[in-house]
Amino acid sequence: MEGIEDGHYYKKQIDCKSRVIAWSHRSRFEFALKLSGDAPGCILDYGCGDGTFLAMLEHKASFACGVDIADSQIEECAKRFGDRSIMFHSINSEMYKIRPEGFDLVTCMETLEHCTEPVVDIVLNDLAKMVSKKGRVIISVPIEIGPVFLGKKVVRGLAAWRGLSDYKYYEKYSIANSLKMIFATKSTIIPRPEYGNEGGKYHSHYGFNWKYLAEKISNHLVIKKKYFTPIGWSKGYLSSQAWFDCVTLNSDG
Repeated sequence: MEGIEDGHYYKKQIDCKSRVIAWSHRSRFEFALKLSGDAPGCILDYGCGDGTFLAMLEHKASFACGVDIADSQIEECAKRFGDRSIMFHSINSEMYKIRPEGFDLVTCMETLEHCTEPVVDIVLNDLAKMVSKKGRVIISVPIEIGPVFLGKKVVRGLAAWRGLSDYKYYEKYSIANSLKMIFATKSTIIPRPEYGNEGGKYHSHYGFNWKYLAEKISNHLVIKKKYFTPIGWSKGYLSSQAWFDCVTLNSDG
């Protein structure tokens, strides 16, 4: 599709020269499109990145809006997709809060794992406010614990060795922290390095625990169902992504 292939995320992940990385991320987008349904209505993609998902989904939506904290990214998306009926706004502008009745579908993919602890609650509160009482919130995050931890470590190591993108910058785990990640429970927490400045601190994937996040999501939304991709039957033990299909605490659905 025109414009999609030029996105930085698309180039790094979906069009990655590593077949494993490309397959993993392509399957995630395919599942997201399937999960969104045939007529998702009005959509808000919270943390839209390079706009890849919205561009893929736009033809099925009655209204599509993407928001992101990076103003430069929003400007780039608006330029690449200027001929499409997608709106892009900075989260800081609050221009995306244009539907007081809420959106039919709110997606937040590959975003919460990068948020610091206080920001996670802010984002989850935002998601709960932005979805309508009959709408859905779909959240996806990477799985970085259990057997997958070892698998991703090997794949990323090979990608770094091949000089692919920025995989060479992934942090190294101590033996103690590696064991904590392999045998993580919903209460497992290890110190996570922060990057950026005071106006925008963020995490990498290092130390992220999706089970711990699930507990926090439950404080803001009702998780109707969990999914895992790819290899969904493994319940996350052989999957790279965890999904949460949610509704508001006061849902009419």
